[in-house]
Amino acid sequence: METAPTFCGVVAVLGAPNAGKSTLVNQLVGQKVAITSAKAQTTRARMLGIALYGPVQMILVDTPGIFEPKRRLDRAMVSAAWEGANSADAIILLVDPIKQRRHELIPLLESLENRPEKKILVLNKVDRAKKEPLLALAQELSEKVEFDEIFFVSALTGDGVEEMKEALARAMPEGPWMYPEDQVSDASERLLAAEITREQIYQQLHEELPYDTAVRPEQYKARPDGSLEIHQQIVVARESQRPIVLGKGGQRIKSIGEAARKELSEILGVKVHLFLHVKVLENWSEDKEVFEEMGLEWTK
Repeated sequence: METAPTFCGVVAVLGAPNAGKSTLVNQLVGQKVAITSAKAQTTRARMLGIALYGPVQMILVDTPGIFEPKRRLDRAMVSAAWEGANSADAIILLVDPIKQRRHELIPLLESLENRPEKKILVLNKVDRAKKEPLLALAQELSEKVEFDEIFFVSALTGDGVEEMKEALARAMPEGPWMYPEDQVSDASERLLAAEITREQIYQQLHEELPYDTAVRPEQYKARPDGSLEIHQQIVVARESQRPIVLGKGGQRIKSIGEAARKELSEILGVKVHLFLHVKVLENWSEDKEVFEEMGLEWTK
């Protein structure tokens, strides 16, 4: 008996920081894989979501916002982003019509101009944007780059996402699936766990703590009762930041750990024991080892 053909391909999701890429990837995947956070540039590693549509598997490369890389950390994020777009079958350019962020859009458009992949323009936040300016923006952007298709969606409500997903699926080449059906994300669980803790740090401390905070996975082991024991180190750049993370009487780190543990248990479907401690590493962003543990390429 002949088996029905399968299709599989890579979709790179590009856009200025905070355009809503992670939210869109989550909508396409149908569960939380990409990390959503209100703080710009929080997607550090090349987080992958895997979306299924009938016989089609789409590997979504949720690339970090491509911005002017000044520090080594930024450079590593940018090279991870482009690595994601090097071998894509389709590229989505996601634009927030409300914020626009033109200074970041223009270089993205220029870099897309001569790329061979199928290009799809997606204007996000249609639930909040006015229709006329939306259409005018779509017109203006398509004059700069020849997009194969244009979609208007709301990554938040899911409006228009299904049609877009169908079009993406049609663009994927025939071939075997790269991941088994039950393995919806290859973002290794250790990194995912670290990302979720980091997301909580941002949500709870974004006013007080600069962007230079890392979460290093230390131990990750299954206990005999099937639950998971996870140890992580929260790395800050200065001694004065330690008390901020700990909070009064250790309350803040407790609350970060509690929220991260709850979310992890939900995602992984097992009970999680999470242990966090804070370490001061003055120049951690110059430390090759820390980078590699966070799933990033070390770039000079």
